Amino acid sequence: MSDVLYEVSDHVARITVNRPRYRNAQSRRLLEALDDAFADAARDRDVHVIALFGAGEHFSGGHDLGTPEETADREERPLQEGVRGLFDHSREQFVEKSMRWRNVPKPTIAGVQGYCIFGGWIVASAMDIVYAAESAMFLASNFQFFTVPWDVHPRKAKEFLFESRFIDAEEARRLDLVNRVVPADRLEAGVLEYAERIARNDPFQLRMIKLAVNQMQDGQGFHAHITSAHAMHLLSAQGERDPDYALRVPGARRRPMVQRALEHYEAARRRDD
Repeated sequence: MSDVLYEVSDHVARITVNRPRYRNAQSRRLLEALDDAFADAARDRDVHVIALFGAGEHFSGGHDLGTPEETADREERPLQEGVRGLFDHSREQFVEKSMRWRNVPKPTIAGVQGYCIFGGWIVASAMDIVYAAESAMFLASNFQFFTVPWDVHPRKAKEFLFESRFIDAEEARRLDLVNRVVPADRLEAGVLEYAERIARNDPFQLRMIKLAVNQMQDGQGFHAHITSAHAMHLLSAQGERDPDYALRVPGARRRPMVQRALEHYEAARRRDD
């Protein structure tokens, strides 16, 4: 079964991340297939707009921390040891790829449902437009492609990053992280309806509009910030190995700050009950 599905209809390329068994966890092979799909859509003159979805109940549970497929791939294609290998892998998989998707010369739209955790936020934030189902739950950190203070006001970003908590769809809309919130059973249709409306416009004009908006961010230092924040992410991740690291490291299942957010969420649910 392919990790990424691709089809074109009515000038819209529909890309679907297809690992629902693992909540669409982002393995290296999945990210490579996703990169190929975006490249195919960028080259195809019949494609005017790109719509991105996640199969199943969740858009993405984040990075793949060790599914059998990912483990086998790491054994088959081991990383260079040491800091060099870690940096090269992290930079290519999560920064260079995300920047390419951000700069695809066609409008991009993500439809997000369920979990959109860490790596899920990275991919969604690289899109031009984000629709969220009412079920969507976003979780950010100082991850590799750290767009968070560009996605929302820096003071609000600090508020939820310091706490490490989920943002539901309505809060995401109020923060301007997402453009629209729709019922879960209308997510796909809503995204495609909007995509088809855009697709009827002139492709070159759409490209120039996107370039002009992205250039505004670039002039304000977007690229420089992403580069420096990536280094801070790597340093922060190494700090989790310190003997006086404050949080319990839950093993291979999830990152400590994800565990912390889930604990906050469950505690809030118990209070509401």
